Amino acid sequence: MPAVQRKAIESGLAQAFETFTQAAGSLEKSYTLLQSEVERLRGELEKANTDLDRSLEENARWRDYLSQVLQNLPCGVVVIGGAAQTVQVMNPQARRLLQIPPEWNENGGVAEPELLGKLKGEGAKEEAACEQEWTESGRGGNRYIGILRANLNGKNAGNGSTDRIWIVRDVTEEKRLAMEREAARESGALAEIATLLAHEIRNPLGSMELFTGLLTEAVAAMPEARQWATHLQAGLRSLSATVNNVLQFHAKAGVQLAPVDLERLLGELAEFLLPVARQRGQEIKFENGIGKVLAQADANRLKQVFLNLAINGFRAMPPGGALRVRLKWADQFPGGLAQIEVQDEGRGIPKELQERIFEAGFTTTPGSPGLGLAVCKRIVEQHGGEITVQSRQKEGTRFTIVLPVTGGLATTGQMQATGAKA
Repeated sequence: MPAVQRKAIESGLAQAFETFTQAAGSLEKSYTLLQSEVERLRGELEKANTDLDRSLEENARWRDYLSQVLQNLPCGVVVIGGAAQTVQVMNPQARRLLQIPPEWNENGGVAEPELLGKLKGEGAKEEAACEQEWTESGRGGNRYIGILRANLNGKNAGNGSTDRIWIVRDVTEEKRLAMEREAARESGALAEIATLLAHEIRNPLGSMELFTGLLTEAVAAMPEARQWATHLQAGLRSLSATVNNVLQFHAKAGVQLAPVDLERLLGELAEFLLPVARQRGQEIKFENGIGKVLAQADANRLKQVFLNLAINGFRAMPPGGALRVRLKWADQFPGGLAQIEVQDEGRGIPKELQERIFEAGFTTTPGSPGLGLAVCKRIVEQHGGEITVQSRQKEGTRFTIVLPVTGGLATTGQMQATGAKA
């Protein structure tokens, strides 16, 4: 091969090899850059995966937390959405309040007409947000359910429907308290009216009692007229006791204590009630076993106590019965506690009713306001005393009042500690 040709071939090969070497170097450089980019992307991907895992864990934690909150909310929560109106969410409280059976599937279950009817309520309007209430009757009485409905923000993808959320609450206690407040308000208004009327009646009633007493004395020699006057006098005194009960029950002022001779107070009361006893063909007897004894008391209020007990006793007895009022020492503290008993020979009080007889408004006598014994209990307790009852049907009833006396040996605290009773 000629030298010129060989030289040209060698030159071409050298040039080709140099080009190849340059290309290889460029390729190696590109590979190095690519490898570096891959490492960078791998690092970013690993970081993204780590962040995603962390985010998923955080989401799962929040989802579990919110699920726990939802499951333990004191109110019911129901979410219904989608074109098929399926139940998306229903917590246990909603299931309980709406009385949903356990076998009903709450996850994606179709909202049955009965459930929708309960949630929407009869005649409920289709506004975005509304509040309503409905009542359920059961063995324990009425239960009131309050429902608040609202639209969730945004629409479901694809069907354009809006999810709705219902908040379901048992508002029975709130309703009860509201009804009690209203009843108390009405009761307060009636009490004011009753007190006003009682005040208006008491003054002319006192005059009528005075004139009736004078009339009874004036016709003492005329048996028939005297009998009618006695009936009138008894009726007025019974009415006076009722009026005083109303005033005492609603009285706001405290008792005005002063030394009171119990022997004299009870003796005067027995004499005052003689016309009532005679009018009913009955007797009243006062028995004093301790003589004169003083108590720190409000005489007028204490009179009202024994007047109420006596009138109740007269009403419980048939003609010929005797009402006995006894004054003696309480067995636990002779000389320290006075015990007054008012005993009748009437029909007695059924055992199941004896715990309620001191409740205001409770009565077994038709037409009676049921305030007498409630007033008795309140006044006796204002004096630091105690009132109890013992009764047997067809044998009669005995009310026992225990009161501290002036300079006595027992204190009210000691009396309560020993449970001094009849």
